[in-house]
Amino acid sequence: MKKQRFCYLVRLQYLGFRFNGWQVQPKLKTIVGMLNKTFTFLYPNAPYKILGAGRTDAKVSSLDGAFELFVEEPILDFDIFLQDFNKNLPSDIRLLGMESVDNNFNIIKDSKTKEYHYFFSFGSKNHPFSAPFITNYLDVLDLDVMKEGASMFAGRHDFSVYTASLKPNAITVREIETCTIVPNDILTANFFPEQSYVLKIVGKGFMRYQIRMIMGALVQLGKYELTLDDIRDSLITGSTHKLNTIAPGSGLILSKLEFNN
Repeated sequence: MKKQRFCYLVRLQYLGFRFNGWQVQPKLKTIVGMLNKTFTFLYPNAPYKILGAGRTDAKVSSLDGAFELFVEEPILDFDIFLQDFNKNLPSDIRLLGMESVDNNFNIIKDSKTKEYHYFFSFGSKNHPFSAPFITNYLDVLDLDVMKEGASMFAGRHDFSVYTASLKPNAITVREIETCTIVPNDILTANFFPEQSYVLKIVGKGFMRYQIRMIMGALVQLGKYELTLDDIRDSLITGSTHKLNTIAPGSGLILSKLEFNN
């Protein structure tokens, strides 16, 4: 007889700077590894499974992440569950809320849009405390040409060039709803540089390193190592462009995650 399964959508935030990404890795500290450790501590004999909405890279953070929790016994009091979990999680991971979902819900397939923010500054050395949040480029960058280049990523393109270890049958033609560079008025602190910026990208889904490689290409563009024609050509199916810059993970934050229904 098949056991009944109860499903919950759990929202969370985390600062990824001291973690080696979302996915479990042997002998490395990861976000889901810490969630697993906390669940088994609180409910040592309860079968469960945690499935994330996506896999963030090492040092990448989230303001609005989510995972699906599968258990065989219902969680009767969400407030107590969240309180107990947060009490036992480290201070750089926090559960925000949870809700019941039916068995037809799929946290990956039902993801509607993801909005990522990449924070950066340039031209002078930042305060060291900024490192977990803002990538610091010492070169002087041409911000205007970077903004023009960012707009070229919006729309439906072949992003084969913008991923690492391209797998056979991978879906490389993807659509980005918006891609812009604007002044940073989202994250503030008295040790942040006087002026910083954020690359905002919205889309349904992204390949591994895609956003970080887009940011890397824009930095090369700002240094005049690439041209706008290079960016345009890199988005054409069959492009032979080889990008050699992947922006650091610490500037990237999953800012917003929306689901269908």
